[in-house]
Amino acid sequence: MAYVCTHCGKKIKQIENFVRCPYCGSRVLVKSRPNIPRDVSTD
Repeated sequence: MAYVCTHCGKKIKQIENFVRCPYCGSRVLVKSRPNIPRDVSTD
């Protein structure tokens, strides 16, 4: 599961036992959503 740092915007692939971003040290990480194309009907 990938996470995204809200401070620097970098993607972090795995979180083992740390709660900080390894790039900037921020503690706020959010799970990234998968890029799924969605069909929208325009009826």
